[in-house]
Amino acid sequence: MTIKLPNAAQQAAVASLQRYFKQNMDEPIGNITAGALLGFFLEEIGPLVYNKAVADVQQRLQARIQEIDLEVYEDEFQYWSKFDNKKKAR
Repeated sequence: MTIKLPNAAQQAAVASLQRYFKQNMDEPIGNITAGALLGFFLEEIGPLVYNKAVADVQQRLQARIQEIDLEVYEDEFQYWSKFDNKKKAR
């Protein structure tokens, strides 16, 4: 699976990598090197992050599915209970 970023996001990510290196490393990196590093991260680590996100969504959906009966449950055979309740109210 290849993770492809939109151009604007790619440029912002490269700029962020360059800023990180400038502020935290002994020497800054250029645009091409930052782009190559980003490509490596996307190919090598991107699927790990993606798979974790998918697993998190599956877990949340599973929890919602388990609760669906509480949201949409209806008691059966309730027709006569409305008449019984009217008699009790008198």
